[in-house]
Amino acid sequence: MSNAKTEREQADELPGGDVIRILLQQHAHIRDLFSNVKNTRGDDRRQWFDELRATLAVHETAEELILRPVAKRTAGEAEVEERNREEKAASAALAELEKMDVDSAEFATEFNYFEQAVLAHAEREERQEFPAVREGCDRDQLRTMGFHLQSILSLAPTHPHPKVAGSATAQWMTGPFTALLDRVKDAMRGGSMREELSRRRGFLRLP
Repeated sequence: MSNAKTEREQADELPGGDVIRILLQQHAHIRDLFSNVKNTRGDDRRQWFDELRATLAVHETAEELILRPVAKRTAGEAEVEERNREEKAASAALAELEKMDVDSAEFATEFNYFEQAVLAHAEREERQEFPAVREGCDRDQLRTMGFHLQSILSLAPTHPHPKVAGSATAQWMTGPFTALLDRVKDAMRGGSMREELSRRRGFLRLP
């Protein structure tokens, strides 16, 4: 079973800018956020939970746009459909968590189930999807994918201090998970990132 330390070690073994290196680092960060939620209470827990939700929204969008089209060719359509199904189930579970008091026993129980599902999904990606993508792409393709993936991940806000609870960053994190997904996609549509991804799409096609 993976953990944040092993994921970072595996990432360090890959070239800088490699898409799988970035995704492994992101998985380790998500594990850290799960721990932060579980180890805090009150406003701090709510803020860490909001950051986790925002991070997952950006991560899911980045994988959908950058990783999955290539994984469909390298790992197979069935593999991609299963990963997408897991993400859909996790989104539904997160929607239920959003309705709960973060300090309640019910939240703690359901959050543990949610964490297990998300991390199991990440480990299946690491065992099945990531190796297939690395084997099916050359170094330049992996770096180009990494560049675009990192551009999307940069949309994720960082943990806001309680004193700036009314800041744009904190406001970005509010609302249901589905709204966060929409904000990520809207941010991409509003800038040049979507055009650049479209322009370079041919480069990402496998021979």
